[in-house]
Amino acid sequence: MAMSTRKRRPQPSDPSSSSSSSYTKLDKPGKSESDEEGNKGLSWILPFLALGILRHMSAMSNIIHDCDEVFNYWEPLHYLLYKFGFQTWEYSSQFALRSYLYILFHELVGRPASWLFGEEKVRVFYAVRLFLGLLSVITETVLVVALSRKYGKRLASYTLAMLCLTSGCFFASTSFLPSSFSMYAMSLSSGLFLLEKPAMAVAVAAVGVILGWPFSILAFLPVTFFSLARKFKQVFVAGAVTSVALLALSLLVDYSYYGKWTSSVLNLLLYNVAGGGESHLYGTEGPLYYLRNGFNNFNFCFVLALLFLVILPIVRKKYAPDLLIVVSPIYLWLTFMSLQPHKEERFLYPIYPLICVAASAVIDSFPDFFSDKYDPTKNYVLVMIAKTLRPVVLSLILCASHARTFSLINGYSAPLEIYKLLEHHEDVGKSSVLCVGSEWHRFPSSFFVPGFIGEVRWIDDGFRGLLPVPFNSTLGGTAAAPPYFNNKNKASDDQYLGNVEACTLLVELHLSRPYPYRGSDASTWEVIGALPYLDRELSPPMYRSFFIPNVWQYKNIFGMYKLLRRIPK
Repeated sequence: MAMSTRKRRPQPSDPSSSSSSSYTKLDKPGKSESDEEGNKGLSWILPFLALGILRHMSAMSNIIHDCDEVFNYWEPLHYLLYKFGFQTWEYSSQFALRSYLYILFHELVGRPASWLFGEEKVRVFYAVRLFLGLLSVITETVLVVALSRKYGKRLASYTLAMLCLTSGCFFASTSFLPSSFSMYAMSLSSGLFLLEKPAMAVAVAAVGVILGWPFSILAFLPVTFFSLARKFKQVFVAGAVTSVALLALSLLVDYSYYGKWTSSVLNLLLYNVAGGGESHLYGTEGPLYYLRNGFNNFNFCFVLALLFLVILPIVRKKYAPDLLIVVSPIYLWLTFMSLQPHKEERFLYPIYPLICVAASAVIDSFPDFFSDKYDPTKNYVLVMIAKTLRPVVLSLILCASHARTFSLINGYSAPLEIYKLLEHHEDVGKSSVLCVGSEWHRFPSSFFVPGFIGEVRWIDDGFRGLLPVPFNSTLGGTAAAPPYFNNKNKASDDQYLGNVEACTLLVELHLSRPYPYRGSDASTWEVIGALPYLDRELSPPMYRSFFIPNVWQYKNIFGMYKLLRRIPK
């Protein structure tokens, strides 16, 4: 009651006569109606161009962070385009855990690119990557514009800067992974929700779950539930029709490629949920893994994003409920994924854009911690300091992000660059055999293997897990159920080349370790390409994680990634 009778000195532009209690941009004091007409948010062109430049850079310079990207997505696509590629057990028709509908979606670009570039398969690889970058640009542009229209240009601009430059978004945006596709859908669905298009938001969420990654359904639940609460019939119909259509299409595609009626979406869910999944066979991590990983990829941006809930009581009028609904998947997803024993960096991709949004909201709210709630127009000293801190903190985040990105690209790009050298050594002869030992997990895909290479074979360097094996057309190609595949990660005798003398070319990483390398035998092998590769185990964590000019090169330890050719006898 005391608050309702408190009187203030009237101001020329005092908006206190307004009876609305919800926060909008119009609640900001000192703004005339004409000012607001010119402040309807960012134009579409600015975020599109900014994101376009950075996503193009990502497509052309991004490394491959996970062998799963190569063997479960690039290799099946290569097989569809060129009738050769490595097959994993998940693509065996006995298990049928992977969706060919997702691969076909990328073939829409890969097929015309293969016609255009012919045997220049590396260019087809980058054409698909540019397509992935374009999807990221479009979806994130919608999110940024929606934020600007709902909450103002400052919040949207901060988010745009972080989407462009944080390492996590830079790398995930052009990765050929279902979790990246779900990330695109998350950006678009969140943007549409803020633009008050709930039916479209839920339809996009369904695409992200069914065409992308089924487990990401948890991350889409907040937007879906609140969209249903606002326009139930319209939203339910849009979500149901989209889901049924995609599931039916997925079923038909799976039948076409696996040669039997099966649903890869259902198989994946049953294997991981009902069947237990046995994901521990592929490694386990502690509960703090994602916190460390989040800081590596987003530095202080990640810390600020986690603090969003802490500052919400102070700025709830600004951000509740809509922005809270949009960023809430961060906390749901982090909690759920941290409880799983098997953890991988790519599992966090769906919430990457939301981390940028939440952190930007915290930075934008710095002055609110010190402002007078009765007279927000007063510029106290602490308020002025807080306003100054906003660009300082943002700059710190962006500089640290650039240092992280630069370190990863320069430290670990050798595998991609070494395989590109193959096209300059056609003189080794037709039907050459390229052998790869312990470096099998850094193989950048068959798109980097020229046509004169007869085959790529793994050689036994002590690994006892199950490796990918070339698709076998004799057994049925994509419909095959090769007997050497199993879901227990047990090695098969058929995965290794028995006669190492058949190797014409060899790829090895030479590190400072007290054991011999095949390529060290100068009487048998000659080096035709070598590039430095950062030795993660021997390099200090601080210096290997972030590029520091004039220090990074000297503080870190490097091995040599080598391409070798057998010396003719």
